[in-house]
Amino acid sequence: MARGNRSTVTEFILMGLTDRPELQLPLFVVFLLIYLITLVGNLGMILLIKVDSRFHTPMYYFLGHLAFIDLCYSSSIGPKMLQNLLAKRKTISFLGCFAQLYFSSALATTECFLLATMAYDRYMAICNPLIYTAIMTQGVCKELVIGVYTYGFLNSVIQTVLTFQLSFCDSVIHHFYCADPPLLAVSCSDTSNKEKQLLMFSAVNLTGSLLTVLVSYICILFSIIKIQSSEGKCKAFSTCASHLTMVIIFYGTLFFMYLKQPKAGNSWKYNKVVSVFYSLVIPMLNPLIYSLRNTEVKEILKKMLEGRES
Repeated sequence: MARGNRSTVTEFILMGLTDRPELQLPLFVVFLLIYLITLVGNLGMILLIKVDSRFHTPMYYFLGHLAFIDLCYSSSIGPKMLQNLLAKRKTISFLGCFAQLYFSSALATTECFLLATMAYDRYMAICNPLIYTAIMTQGVCKELVIGVYTYGFLNSVIQTVLTFQLSFCDSVIHHFYCADPPLLAVSCSDTSNKEKQLLMFSAVNLTGSLLTVLVSYICILFSIIKIQSSEGKCKAFSTCASHLTMVIIFYGTLFFMYLKQPKAGNSWKYNKVVSVFYSLVIPMLNPLIYSLRNTEVKEILKKMLEGRES
């Protein structure tokens, strides 16, 4: 549609993951299973951290918030995507689209900086063990978490308001949820400033948080190298292995998805696959990674299961 033909859009049509009807039901079953595992895994992690006093430490405090963010992020996208996989008319209201963009952007940014905060916590625990408990107090942990939530949600206000100040001349979004790039593609307005702003904010948020992670882990690596015993090295590495795995998966996916021009033309199919991985698969993987790679979590879960059986 021509840029000059403007109309009032009251709802958007989400094209979804595929236009092949025979794939709709199989995809619904697959993603329903993924979403249910995400709910159970993250809620289970939150409850485990809440009820067991052995998990009342800074590391698990941050992990509990990571599980909460993953749960909310997946829920901001998953249910609507599942509904549209079965619906004949795959629509989302204007306000619903606004809310979906706002919360998904806010939670993604918050998770970036929460992972950076967790990296700093691991740095303090391994590199400064003698003063760790004095520095990472309950009050400090709460302030750090409040800080990342505040920044994430304020940043999203700017992003979302700038997007919805644009005029839209088409209601068909070539995606399965409301995100900035596909929304810019159906705008009648000049989107060059918004595209530059989106690229700048994405780059600043990603590189800023990732730089914190890299610096923390470089310091951790040097501290581990200085440890004399191999047992001590393995123990030090095991305390951050799960977090490092999540960081690699999370940032690798985000850099691929966001550090590209918003209107990449033929890249929509690629972006959909990456978006599925980021918005639905990663929130499912995070609690599994911590459960399978963390010895303490596995031991406590094993004792809980044995206690129920007896």
